[in-house]
Amino acid sequence: MTFSKQVLELDWEAKAAELSEKLRETVLKKLRKRGIVVAISGGIDSACVAALSVRALGPERVFGILLPEKDSSGWSSQLGRKLCEKLGIKYQLHDIAPVLEAAGCYRQRDEAVRSVFPEFTPDMKWKIVMHGDRLNTDAVNFFYVVVQVNGEERRFRLPPQAYTQIVAATNFKQRTRKMMDYFHADRLNFAVAGTPNRLEYDQGFFVKLGDGAADVKPIAGLYKTQTYALAKHLGVIEEITSGEPTTDTFSLPQSQEDFYFSVHYSQLDLLMWAKNHDVSTAEAAQVMGLTPTQVQRVYDDIDQKRRSTAYLHSPPLLLEDVAELTPFKLG
Repeated sequence: MTFSKQVLELDWEAKAAELSEKLRETVLKKLRKRGIVVAISGGIDSACVAALSVRALGPERVFGILLPEKDSSGWSSQLGRKLCEKLGIKYQLHDIAPVLEAAGCYRQRDEAVRSVFPEFTPDMKWKIVMHGDRLNTDAVNFFYVVVQVNGEERRFRLPPQAYTQIVAATNFKQRTRKMMDYFHADRLNFAVAGTPNRLEYDQGFFVKLGDGAADVKPIAGLYKTQTYALAKHLGVIEEITSGEPTTDTFSLPQSQEDFYFSVHYSQLDLLMWAKNHDVSTAEAAQVMGLTPTQVQRVYDDIDQKRRSTAYLHSPPLLLEDVAELTPFKLG
């Protein structure tokens, strides 16, 4: 197929029918579950999965769970509620902040921030951002903590130990949410649906045994652009389909490019497709309006993320041979 900016366009009704049939087969026949639990964040991916689940099984077999915490945007929960009501599914809201507080998540995270900014207090808004522009530099990425002080944002470079402690604390949020997902799945005899799109799944933008844990991942084959298009086709509310993706992890707004990808999904989708289909850097550059050097940087970053996050996809490793059960397969 010739590379163009239209390569990700599909017949969305045909795709919805295909995925809903596979999802129904997987849940009811392979997993032998009665329905699907979806953790709904107010973002596009979980919204698309929820709508696809309703298409596959009907609203009575889909259960939504909203899991805000202290740093979550109130707008996210409002969107999540509105989506559940539009889809006609039952849902519950659980604030996981007390669990995180009791486990020391916030305390240990704040300690790491104070290691670079001693005046930090928990009421200050903050986030971490990646320094680097993958299109325009070969420099190694590093991270800053950004703290809002008296209306002004101040930046402090994070040493590795402080960075990993902050990430460990924020990963705690995803693992706590997954614990709640599986409580409701066990209670209802439902399967847990994961919500990563292809970019997130391929590039390791998920937490192992957190949002990476699921019984089925319905949209892991869809690029982010395609997830937006399918969600629109399935009738997801406009406030979600018109919004930009965010992490909703820190108290200051943060884009996914700030934190992980560096390149906007509208470009990265196409460049990953091009790389996956052996499109040369020269051809990709011409289509994208970039230089071959810029395209090569993105290709290299895709490879580097695949290597560094491969362990996230790995099951527990065994030290001796053990008889294996036949894995589930579709078709």
